[in-house]
Amino acid sequence: MTETPLATQAAAAGLAGVLHGYLGRFAEAARDYDGSTRHAAALEELLAGYAQLVTDPANEPGYAQMAATDQGTALVAALRTESARCVAVIEKYRALRLLEGRSGAEGYFANIESCIAGEFGAVAPDSSSKVLLVGSGSFPMTLLNLASRTGASAVGIDIDPEALELGRRVVAQLGQGLDIGLQGDQIHQLDFLPQATHIVFSSTVAVKYELLHQLHARTRQDVVVAMRFGDGLKSLFNYPMQPVDPRRWQLDGTIRQPGQVFDIAL
Repeated sequence: MTETPLATQAAAAGLAGVLHGYLGRFAEAARDYDGSTRHAAALEELLAGYAQLVTDPANEPGYAQMAATDQGTALVAALRTESARCVAVIEKYRALRLLEGRSGAEGYFANIESCIAGEFGAVAPDSSSKVLLVGSGSFPMTLLNLASRTGASAVGIDIDPEALELGRRVVAQLGQGLDIGLQGDQIHQLDFLPQATHIVFSSTVAVKYELLHQLHARTRQDVVVAMRFGDGLKSLFNYPMQPVDPRRWQLDGTIRQPGQVFDIAL
């Protein structure tokens, strides 16, 4: 059944109200982080509910109407920023829980982990590959997953010193025998960059396309880049896909993942 304009407007207004509620709760959750796991359960529940919202096709018409307004555009941008802060915090909670002897992969993490398996499609890494993850966070699931499944060498970079420290401790505990390194270098200063056969950009890295432009001159001609993104409703939780300079990069295709929080451009 096709929705009437009035029904779509009502859906947009209702969705905007729900999203304003999420925005306030995200800001509060990010402020509440104090280096302990006291607020971890509440944030896990919050992000799991948000992940369900942004992957529910029933919300698409209301989102499209809302996002077509200036107020809606501003709300989407604010949510993208605040939810990215909370993703960084939830990874810290997960790392701390693991290091304390407690772990779990419910809700948001279960969704993310299910996204990783099909990341590169037909150009997946193998044991000879060298994989770079931009925005590795405190719990570098992608690197651990790829290195354990393929034997590839892997490096992650992040600008958050606390995330790097936690990430290294997680890798030391879960990645024994795997060739994984985490660094705080700027991407253009990274010695590993010219060797990388595969590069993954986190969907919550705001400047990922600016970085892609910068790294072209220092990468292999045959490098494969997996750019995680979210368009439409999913852009509430991810930075969307942007056009690239065809003289530098060629878009070979996209991997759409219904029900998952991000999609992938290769």
